[in-house]
Amino acid sequence: MGEVSSQALIELALDLANSLTTKDRFERLLSTIRHAVECDAVVLLDVQSGFLKPLAQQGLTQDTLGRRFEITAHPRFAAICESSTPIRFAASSPLPDPYDGMLLAHEGDLPVHACMGLPLMSDGRLIGVLTLDSMTPNAFDSIPKGSLDVISAMSAATLKTAILLQELEHHSLHNQQVVAELTHEALVKDGGELIGNSLVMLKLKREIDMVATSDFSILIEGETGVGKELVARTLHRQSKRVEGPLVYVNCAALPESLIESELFGHVKGAFTSADRSRIGKFSLADGGTIFLDEIGELPLSVQSKLLRVLQNQEIQVVGKDDVERVNVRILAATNRTLKLEVAEGRFRADLYHRLSVYPISVPPLRSREGDVTLLSGYFIELTRRKLGMQQLTLSPSALEVLNQYAWPGNVRELEHVIARAALRAKGSARSVIVRIGLAHMEHLVATQSELLSPSQKPSLSLPSEQNSDQTSMVEIDTNLKLATEAFQRQVITQVLCEVEGNWSAAAKRLETDRANLNRLAKRLGIHVAKNIVTDS
Repeated sequence: MGEVSSQALIELALDLANSLTTKDRFERLLSTIRHAVECDAVVLLDVQSGFLKPLAQQGLTQDTLGRRFEITAHPRFAAICESSTPIRFAASSPLPDPYDGMLLAHEGDLPVHACMGLPLMSDGRLIGVLTLDSMTPNAFDSIPKGSLDVISAMSAATLKTAILLQELEHHSLHNQQVVAELTHEALVKDGGELIGNSLVMLKLKREIDMVATSDFSILIEGETGVGKELVARTLHRQSKRVEGPLVYVNCAALPESLIESELFGHVKGAFTSADRSRIGKFSLADGGTIFLDEIGELPLSVQSKLLRVLQNQEIQVVGKDDVERVNVRILAATNRTLKLEVAEGRFRADLYHRLSVYPISVPPLRSREGDVTLLSGYFIELTRRKLGMQQLTLSPSALEVLNQYAWPGNVRELEHVIARAALRAKGSARSVIVRIGLAHMEHLVATQSELLSPSQKPSLSLPSEQNSDQTSMVEIDTNLKLATEAFQRQVITQVLCEVEGNWSAAAKRLETDRANLNRLAKRLGIHVAKNIVTDS
């Protein structure tokens, strides 16, 4: 390929000047680069705390945008980030390509091809990376360095402008400050990013942006597994209290006799086992935020004392007469319908109204059109790092099944499904590129079969129990609701057996509250029978 023409560079500059929105600006950038430099794939990535986050891409599978590439785990990315000038990788380079198995123009392992990376610098600091791939070996060799420097500079300017606009729009200056250790742990646990571009998720993000900077108490409602804790961490991260602690409390996990002590603290000798004084969660959260998860599990006796904190910002330590003032913002979450709980007398109406100054409803995954693909990419890359794989990809048929499934367990269920499927795929993989297919997610395939006509229904090859080298063809033909209930019944029964019929232990293993588990088990016809036997 010869030198990039001056006309192409001028068109690139004009296109970027006419781009207004961030999304439009990125898409125009990639389209114009592909017009100037012939390539099969081009990706713009943002640098974030040791990771590369794809902002826009052309030529790769759609789940790429959900991935977060750890720089140190990908030698090519590391080389680009360590350089201050464009890097062209030799066609014979032994370094693994992070896009193996993801190029739309080629299925499977990438053959010898051309690869180039442009570090995007601003004020001497790396802010992003632009990568170009071509199935034609040595396609980039003859492009002059000057032309690549111009493309790098324009791309860096585009990215920098977008970053500055985003910071202004979202008032995220607090994100540059040092977060206290306790808060930092809460923010990074299980990730810290709301991934999704569906209409309901964009609405949720707008609500969070609008209310985060206030000191209102927030009630976060949603089904189990939708990401209520992640919403709470996002609210804290975007609040004026970001420098203060974020203290997490699982109300469902606290014994009723110790809830008051956990929340408000106690002095030595306040009760039989109080051999030393202990500071409560509200005191730890002073100046910051407290997140009360599963708020609907609090007994009525403690609800009245929590109401005092909301009204007067005062707590009373167990065993102490004086009250203490605290400055705490309360975020609460529940998978129950608190209005119904109030109507049935299980939750105080005054506390409910105090908590729900601004209620936020987190949508279930089944209503988030298009987000399953992005989340799948995120969890695939997360799983790849955890399992130490070189590359982990998802077959188009498997992605179709994921998009068609109803997801009763929401985002948490999707994460677990991908983790299990990755383990199965890894066990049968014959290449460094591990690809998740239908055979690794057989319990979800019923959805696809349900939506297809009988003539379109696929047959799924599963490993035989007698011989792993042989396969048996299993015809998929079942009812989605019955298949889902059968799967739930199998999982709950298995866990109950493992914990010897202990409902509390089973609920903890399944990451749900005991009351919900009991109701679901009753509906599924699951009972635990305990026999008393007397020797004659």
